[in-house]
Amino acid sequence: MSESTPESTRQTLNRLYDNPEDRLTSLTELTADDTEIQTTQAVFKALSNEYRIQILEALRDGELCACEIQVVLDAPQSTVASHLRELKDTDLVNTRRQGKWTYYRIGDTAVLQLLDIADALGGKTA
Repeated sequence: MSESTPESTRQTLNRLYDNPEDRLTSLTELTADDTEIQTTQAVFKALSNEYRIQILEALRDGELCACEIQVVLDAPQSTVASHLRELKDTDLVNTRRQGKWTYYRIGDTAVLQLLDIADALGGKTA
């Protein structure tokens, strides 16, 4: 076993498995890639703000321009812009320009499924 494996882990693996070295190798392969973790963390960070959730919910029915989102949030333009930038940076929303207007839409419908799942989980009572 790897020298960096703590003694207690080695003892446990020796006790539980016929081939502890193989099991250790298979377990270390389960370690998530740092890039995957950072991407997932960025998405959840983007979803951790009520304004950004409100924006995504408003975009469920189709695209809106930034000024319409400002009305939905009842927030200053600078606040709306910073939240839209966060959503755009994580690819949760896409944009298109038409003249002087920028329109926002859901980047991937998976984010709506994630919001639905979070809502379902939050509605459960113990």
